[in-house]
Order: sequence, then structure tokens, then C-alpha cells
Amino acid sequence: MYLLTAIYGEEANNAFTDAFISRIEKAKSLNFQRRKKGWDENDVVLITYADQFHRGDEKTLGVLRDFYNRHLHEQFSHIHLLPFYPWSSDDGFSVIDYHAVESAAGDWQEIKRLNQSAKLMFDFVCNHISAKSKWFRGYLENKPEYQNFFISVDPSTDLSAVTRPRALPLLSPFTLADGTQQHIWTTFSDDQVDLNFANPQVLLAMVDVLIHYLQEGADYVRLDAVGYMWKTIGTNCIHLEKTHLLVKLFRAVADEIAPGTVLITETNVPHKDNISYLGNGYDEAQMVYQFPLPPLVLHAIHTGSAKVLSTWAASLSADTRGNTTWFNFLASHDGIGLNPLRGILPEDEILALVADLQQEGALVNWKNNPDGTRSPYEINVTYMDALNRRNNNDEERLARFILAHAILLVFPGVPAIYIQSVLGSRNDYAGVEVLGYNRAINRQKYDLPDIEEQLQDENSLRHKVCQKLLQLISVRKNQAAFHPDSHFTAQSHADNILIVQRGAKDGSSILALFNLSNKAQPYPLADKNYRDLLTGEVINGSQNYEMQPYQVLWLS
Repeated sequence: MYLLTAIYGEEANNAFTDAFISRIEKAKSLNFQRRKKGWDENDVVLITYADQFHRGDEKTLGVLRDFYNRHLHEQFSHIHLLPFYPWSSDDGFSVIDYHAVESAAGDWQEIKRLNQSAKLMFDFVCNHISAKSKWFRGYLENKPEYQNFFISVDPSTDLSAVTRPRALPLLSPFTLADGTQQHIWTTFSDDQVDLNFANPQVLLAMVDVLIHYLQEGADYVRLDAVGYMWKTIGTNCIHLEKTHLLVKLFRAVADEIAPGTVLITETNVPHKDNISYLGNGYDEAQMVYQFPLPPLVLHAIHTGSAKVLSTWAASLSADTRGNTTWFNFLASHDGIGLNPLRGILPEDEILALVADLQQEGALVNWKNNPDGTRSPYEINVTYMDALNRRNNNDEERLARFILAHAILLVFPGVPAIYIQSVLGSRNDYAGVEVLGYNRAINRQKYDLPDIEEQLQDENSLRHKVCQKLLQLISVRKNQAAFHPDSHFTAQSHADNILIVQRGAKDGSSILALFNLSNKAQPYPLADKNYRDLLTGEVINGSQNYEMQPYQVLWLS
């Protein structure tokens, strides 16, 4: 009850606390599936939409299950299902009903069938709900049960201190049933209405959602846009103390009713703020998204230099504590965030990277700053096209892509790979034109027979990418040194070569070398014999080894 009192003070009265406790007791009486405690080298997450693949009029969750079982089940232990609930915009992140499955995708039975093939990760879209939802409609209709579910602010209020993630208005006007107009807090869009967690009834409603997801089999729960949950006018309204208390409360609920559940916070912000959601190592999230990794790997390959990436990576071991680790990724349904680079790269280098990518066809989203200027906050592009020049041939394109993912897979933490990367996808400009927003460039959906035909064409880039990537994952899963918690060091050699060493508790170790440049580079191996885990080649280390352009070595 400490957390409830710390958040709500006198509002944490007997009626409220009794309602909270009754929910926990009822949930504990249900038969929740057992969850694995912790993580190991076998944990690799596939990020995908529930409607990623279509086949006639079939429910798309069943089509996804078929694709996963045929092609990916040996490599991916978990499937992160991006929001599969009824929605009104933002490809699912404007949730109309937290407790339902989008009808075209299937129903909760389809979720259960998918869960028989893979562990599942759900999105808990805890900051906002669709303006088309029953909750918000009830609010507009002045129904008492939805009173104060949302945040109404006088538009003359000074909100200049509020952190803005997007170049859109913070307040959106809505007309109530009685004809009065209110300006409602909408951090992300006028269709994504922020919930008012200062109202204890909102907390109870959202705890119901969390419990439901745990009941339906979520092993991992992603807390979407979690940093914005609590608002206090006059502050920046991000990462506030009560936001952290809410995360602690969600963690306590999950630990109590479904031990082993992993909470993952999604906060696309500078590194120091991001890792604050690990708490003391035991009381907040077990994982945080490793947001600096995608742009830093991109920067390293674009510049051919390992220095910035290795210097940053060398500091990572001091950041995790207790029972926590990283959720590592390169690509996702969103763009490549730039805010996490701030404080690591000078602003002029960030802007140079953005300009370089724009010249090669990437799109950019911008945010407004308090001083009236704007800054790029996200690059919209597939990771394949982000890594490459338009005039690169497929051989070089493949080499740079596999190099990036080989780096991803050796970093400490649990790796997650987006379905578009598995499929070797290129920028979908047609999707941007049809849907009207930049993020559609990396959210293409596919007819299953068509994409499988492309994947079976041995001469296609899709086939080569998929096969190489699956091989990398298969090798990784057989090495105890790649356990998320195993010893890790990173450094660079002669600027161009990234050196990562991993060591397991059983004494096994791996030396991973990455040539980030487009030229051959010598590396002085120690005087011993090595075996490359990726090719089986035995390498004598008595002399300099000549690493080829973009070559990867995982040496035991």
C-alpha cells in the first residue's frame, strides 16, 4: 500500500485500496501460465504486426502463426505483437478497446494458439487511448464513470516547459455533449488522448488491462510511451517521480500475480533518462529499450569508424544492476530515434548523419523546441536502406546489413529483430503516399504466398538476407558466452575494427571482430588457434589476420 499512498496521498482511501486489493486477490486465484525466470542466450524476439501477412480472408494471426512455424520458430523464442487491439490510427497505437482483439486479426483464442508456438510480448499502451474509445466518448457525454479520466486544460495556461516529442499541438479542442468546448491533453495526436492517472479510477482501469494481458499469456509487457504518464503543470511532464512510482506499481502487480513477467519500458530519450526506469534493479522495469544502439551502429558503418560506438559500449556494464538487462534492437515499427544520440554525438554530427540519410532517400520527423526552433527526432527508413547508398550493389548491401546485425547479436541483453529486417525490406514509398505519414515507409504488409515466393528465390536479396540472418541467430543461441548477463568488453582497433569480448560463467569466451570499413584491415590476433563460429574456419593467430571489407568474425 506504500506505493498507492505515495502516488495518491489522501485519495488512497479505504474504498480505493479495497478495490485495488480485490483485483490482485482475484487475479492470484486464476490459473496463470508459468513464466521462465530470467533470460538466456536462447531468447531472441521477433517484432511484428498481427496483420503482417495476409492470405485470402483468413484471420491474420493464424497466417502469422503459419509463417512463424514454417520459417522462424527455431530462431525466435518470443514474438512481440505490436498492438493487435481495435484501433483508429497510428497502426494500432490509438487503442479503441484494450480488452479486445482486432476482428480481422482473430480473437483471444488465436492469441492462445500463437502462444503455443512462441512466448508472447504485448504492448501496454498506458499513456493514451483512442479518441474513438468508449472511455473518451463517455467522457464527452459527461457520464459520471468517466469523469476526470482525461486532462482538460485552459488553453491560456503556460505549458512551454512541457517536453514535446512531436511538432503537433499539446492540447486538442473537443466539444462535449452539452455544447461546451474543452482543450484536452494529447501528447502525440488529437486521436491519442492522454489518460489522467491523477484520478485513482484510471489506475484501477489500467491495472485491469495489465492483469488481462498477463492472463492472456504475455511473458513480456512493453510499456509504451511510459515516460509521459504523469502530468504536473509547470514541469516538463516527463520522467516525473510519480511516473516512476506507477512503473513500480505495475511491476509489483506483475510480480505478485505472474512471477517471471518482464516489464520493458519504451522511452526514446537520452541514455541517462532511459536507464532510470531500471530503478534499483528490482523494483521497476527488468529491461529498457537500448535506444542509442540503432543510430550508433548506423553512424559507425556510415563513417567506417568504431570509436564512438566502442566508447559508448564500454560504459554499458555499469548501467544495469540487479535483475535487469537491455532490450537490444536496430529497427522497429517506428523510425530510428535521434534523441538518444544527444550527449553522445555532437549536434553537428547528428545533423550531418540526417542530411546524409535524407540524400539517400530517408524521411525525417521533427520536434518543436521550447525556444521556437525545431530539431530532427526520428529518421524514417528501413534499416537496409539506412545502412546503404542507393548505388550500392546487392553484395555490399548484404554485407553491411549482416555486419550491423552481427553487432546487435553480440551486445549484452536480449536481441529483438523487426520483421522487415528479417525480410530484407526496402523503403516503401508507395505506402507513405497512400497512408500519408513517414513511418509507413517501414510498415509494409504482405500477401503471404507472394512474400514466400520472393523468399524462395535464391538469387533475391530477400532470400540472402533471411538465410544469413537466421544463421547468425542459430549460432548465437548455441553459445553460453552470449548469455545476456555474460561478461562484456568493447574497444576499437585502428579506428575501423570493433572488438567485443564475451565471457560465460562456464569459462567459455568469444572474441568478436567487425571491420566497419570498405577496405581490408589487418588485426593482430594472439598467438593461438581460433575457430570462426560463423564459417567453421580454423585461424592461426601467429600473424596479422587480414579482415575483408565489412567482415565479421566470431572466434572461439
